[in-house]
Amino acid sequence: MNKQDLVLSPLAHTWILDFDGTLVEHNGYKTGEDKWLPGALEFLRSIPEQDYIIILTARFEDFAPQKTKDFLEKYGVRYDQILFGMPMGERILINDRKPSGLCCACAVSPDRNQGLENIKIVIDESK
Repeated sequence: MNKQDLVLSPLAHTWILDFDGTLVEHNGYKTGEDKWLPGALEFLRSIPEQDYIIILTARFEDFAPQKTKDFLEKYGVRYDQILFGMPMGERILINDRKPSGLCCACAVSPDRNQGLENIKIVIDESK
């Protein structure tokens, strides 16, 4: 994967992040313990404090949700919501473009278990 800068405005953002295969090893919880993918923990910690973070997972609510939450807490990961039992298909984000031209929808799709070490958040004060 090539290095990718995620260039964003200085406004507060909403992050919608998949868990398995994006932040942690896919299905790792089924065979043992969750394991961070390369750069995922550092990426999460680089999200600006004023931003809102939603984590999505297809893990069922009755399949160790507390274990998942405890894992995030163990590493001091800040999030606002975690939603369990999400469908396994595409995640679709539809949002408008501001009159200034600022596009309010961004998508990044790394390969499964690739990690996020090549993605960097860049705040562009001119946006």
